Amino acid sequence: MVNWIWLFMIVASVVSAAVTGRLDAVTEAAFDGAKTGVTVSFGLISILVFWLGLMRIGEDAGLLRVLSRMLGPVVRFLFPDVPRQHPALGYIMSNMAANLLGLGNAATPMGIKAMQELQKLNPDKETATPAMCTLLALNTSSITLVPTTLIAIRLQYESANAAEIVGSTIAATAVATVAAIAADRWYRSRALRQPPAPPIAPASPGSGKGELVG
Repeated sequence: MVNWIWLFMIVASVVSAAVTGRLDAVTEAAFDGAKTGVTVSFGLISILVFWLGLMRIGEDAGLLRVLSRMLGPVVRFLFPDVPRQHPALGYIMSNMAANLLGLGNAATPMGIKAMQELQKLNPDKETATPAMCTLLALNTSSITLVPTTLIAIRLQYESANAAEIVGSTIAATAVATVAAIAADRWYRSRALRQPPAPPIAPASPGSGKGELVG
């Protein structure tokens, strides 16, 4: 769906430029956008490599294990339907630790692995489990202590104080996380209050369909 939206926007802009006689402006904007994207990417590489390196050092030094143990009670509270020793919990805690440090690129692989492990516990492979929904909500709204990517972008554009957004980022992500957890708890409790679907009686010979047992 997103690809179709982008295709529509590109085609609409080209057609509009052709009608108004401004195709040269579209071409210039396309090349300027590509140049800006490459420039920003190079600026992000340095800061991301730095923080990913620090994360690897922290992992080898046992810092992430300590952080994971600290997050353990929280994770078990948020994911009560996942067995305690299941590998998914380890990936979930690593994902949360990376998000706390603002390392979205490092958090994504851990989140994918966690989803794959949670899918193994899913009895209905076509429908997301409550644990999977909780992980998605937390990954989207995670509290960020160090907004690494935003700081890198601000440095790229020569911000006078690139780290001044730390306080506001912590506040905003904290509110988002609380709202996500509250919504997740509400939907979980709502699902538990719903009565189970009535069983379907086996079809009688020759009828071709079953009947609800009331």
